[in-house]
Amino acid sequence: MVHLLNSRAMVGTALVALLTHKLRSILTVLGISIGIAAVICVIAIGKAGQARVELALNQLGDNFVWVEAGGRAVNGVRTGTHDTKTLVMADAIAIKKQISIIRSVSANVDDPVQVIYGNQNWHTSYRGVSPEYFEIKRWYVNEGAVFSDDDVDRAADVCVIGKTVREQLFGVEPAVGKVIRLNSNLPCKVVATLLPKGLSLSGQDQDDTIILPYTTAQKKLKGTSWLDDILCSAVSQDLVKQAGAEAATLLRERHHLRPEEEDDFNIRNPEDVIQAQLDASKTLTVLLIAIASVSLIVGGIGIMNVMLVSVTERTREIGVRKAVGATQSAIQLQFLAEATALSLIGGTAGVLLGVLGSYLVGETLKWPIQMSPESIAVAVVFSVAVGVFFGFYPARKASRLHPIDALRYE
Repeated sequence: MVHLLNSRAMVGTALVALLTHKLRSILTVLGISIGIAAVICVIAIGKAGQARVELALNQLGDNFVWVEAGGRAVNGVRTGTHDTKTLVMADAIAIKKQISIIRSVSANVDDPVQVIYGNQNWHTSYRGVSPEYFEIKRWYVNEGAVFSDDDVDRAADVCVIGKTVREQLFGVEPAVGKVIRLNSNLPCKVVATLLPKGLSLSGQDQDDTIILPYTTAQKKLKGTSWLDDILCSAVSQDLVKQAGAEAATLLRERHHLRPEEEDDFNIRNPEDVIQAQLDASKTLTVLLIAIASVSLIVGGIGIMNVMLVSVTERTREIGVRKAVGATQSAIQLQFLAEATALSLIGGTAGVLLGVLGSYLVGETLKWPIQMSPESIAVAVVFSVAVGVFFGFYPARKASRLHPIDALRYE
């Protein structure tokens, strides 16, 4: 009970001392507040940025392995991507059957297309694919049902549309069951609409697309018998690179390429780019936290400076306390309490500023901000630690003053 009363008295005395010099205390608290707010904002925004990159990595596909028709050097001139005609459906079937670490495979044929419904029209792009495409690319249905293998075999005039195409053609009307025209001459029934994916990291609208059977695209839109891509899904993320390497070996054998000849296809690894962006985002977040922490150190130095001034101003008071029996530890705890109170008040204000600032930045950038309770708790603990650390020297200096010298101080 005595200890509790002493603690209350100590806290009360500390608050009275701080309120005696309001402006000085406010400026000191402000230094700590800015530091804590900066750290919380950086952590929250950094996590939001990482979450966006991780979402893009997840939307890329299910352990995505991408085989793209390549370009070759013809008479010394390099042709462009998709210029070779050697990637065919038989290659996709061979990859599915012969490579055990590849779970599913989809053909892919794509091109720009003009879409018309009633008096509405929209320029977009189509993808001719196998039904497995939706699982590989993690596309989920909003309404209706995707086309089947039977639709692929029949080259059926059916399609699945993304959110952007649906809004441009139908507005708020239901789209499933309606017939649209592709390039003015191909009627195509909408059998499903897709849940939105939003923008990719490159800024491309992923929902601005029409997906139909690859046979329909080949025979009725593009007039080709080869594929632009073969999209695959490995059995696990760890085997993606190996699956790509095995697919490359198999395709070289099937295309009868000699050792000195270059590939007529490309094995793309877009996840490497996104993973690099994620790693860079994490590194940048750590760097920014380190920079923001500097302001905490500056705030701590401000606390030390204020407490040293306070010790100097209250030298005679310290002498009187010692003369009436105050111990060194009591004096030291008194000044430590004042320093800790400054940093704790600053930390609390900093948390509020940090949370508010994070949400304001999130609203501005349209990023979903997720506050981390751990980061807030660490910020508060760190603010107290700053107060104790930087308040220790002034408190120790006060406690070691000789009472007679202190009473004589002018």
